[in-house]
Amino acid sequence: QVQLVEYGGGLVQAGGSLRLSCVLSGRTFGAFAMGWFRQAPGQKREFVAAINFDGRQTYYEDSVKGRFTISRDNAKSTAYLQMNNLKSEDTAVYYCATPQGHTTYLMDDYEYQYWGQGTQVTVSS
Repeated sequence: QVQLVEYGGGLVQAGGSLRLSCVLSGRTFGAFAMGWFRQAPGQKREFVAAINFDGRQTYYEDSVKGRFTISRDNAKSTAYLQMNNLKSEDTAVYYCATPQGHTTYLMDDYEYQYWGQGTQVTVSS
């Protein structure tokens, strides 16, 4: 079955950096888009970043543009989220996800059918 596992969360001071990794198994990684979402306590899950199947197109939520970078290594079946200049408002559980099929609506979480278990990112001010 399709499985996504995230790595790399943790506690970091404001202004610091973290890199999240997401390893996919159970399907052809390079054929589908990947997305990152986050959910803070008491908040709705929100889109963070997405990348198309070959890595040529990326999308970002406005508040992370210029600070976060999404990338993928299809040979390693791994997607990454490099997070720089972290702020306290970035504190959340971060999830990676992939859609069941091909879609262009990569900012909408309902387009994604497979999700990881999430990894906590805590930014202290």
